[in-house]
Amino acid sequence: MAATLSDVAARAGVSIKTVSNVVNGTGRVGSETRDRVERVIEELGYRPNVSARNLRHGRSGVIALAVPEIGNPYFAELAELVVKAAEGYGWTVLIDQTDADPDRERLVLQGIRSHLIDGLLFVPGRLSADDFAARTDTTPMVLLGERLTRVADRVAIDSYAAARAATEHLIDLGRTRIAAIGATASGDAVSRGRYEGYHDALVAAGHRPSARLVVPQRRWRHESGVEAVGRLLALSRPPDALFCSNDLLAHGALRALHDHGVRVPDDIAVVGIDDIAESRFSRPSLTSVAPDKRHIAETAVGLLADRLKGSFSSAPREFIAGFHLEVRESTEG
Repeated sequence: MAATLSDVAARAGVSIKTVSNVVNGTGRVGSETRDRVERVIEELGYRPNVSARNLRHGRSGVIALAVPEIGNPYFAELAELVVKAAEGYGWTVLIDQTDADPDRERLVLQGIRSHLIDGLLFVPGRLSADDFAARTDTTPMVLLGERLTRVADRVAIDSYAAARAATEHLIDLGRTRIAAIGATASGDAVSRGRYEGYHDALVAAGHRPSARLVVPQRRWRHESGVEAVGRLLALSRPPDALFCSNDLLAHGALRALHDHGVRVPDDIAVVGIDDIAESRFSRPSLTSVAPDKRHIAETAVGLLADRLKGSFSSAPREFIAGFHLEVRESTEG
């Protein structure tokens, strides 16, 4: 039979309350006593009854993660890391897909499943600040991504800095006709940030940005990268490098370049953003900006835990996660 709190207390020679304090991290317990209780917990294989504990606190032990599309490897990898981070709090993660549809996102925002969950991690794609201002649901929420600021706790990467680093890498390789696929100055915050990072890197290096080398794409998927490369190769002076706003666009571009007999990186170098697993195993392997996805997931879950504990009632907090450039065969052979 499974060990109980009473079993642990009897073996350790302490009260049930002391064992409960050790398990829940509450109360004052001396270090020697805590060590003894933890050893007994390990010896007996005691596991807290999370469901009962949640019921006592009026909680379900479930949080939700709402993303635009599960099929996007970036969100799939992020979801896996969120699940692992949530396990540390004894939480189960309910994953929802919005397809970046405004109506579905509003349903998430207004708490269509609030009776099931304790908190929400949300990647909004189409909502405005007004949508958040009209929110009546009180479920604690943390946003992931750059699209909105100061409406809730938020964890994001710096799209501008990431795009600038990727473009500067291509410039450092001596590339002079660098095209941008995906991002546009008239897009949402992510798209604008990545376009501006690309643009400013060119200007700082003394290159004149060319509108003919910018191919905006509404959907950042493989097929959009294929289509964009077809347009760029049809130019009288094709590019010698591609900055792609995410890895899916970059992988589509790699396929199209291969089909057109273009050598990568000899003729055209390619770089993406997201560093999805596919990028390490493609041929050529893809140089990509790697956001610290683990830090994003753990920070977001931690912020949600703070809100659930009532640790913060202040203004929304913002955290910008780091990134680094993973240089692979698509730029340096």
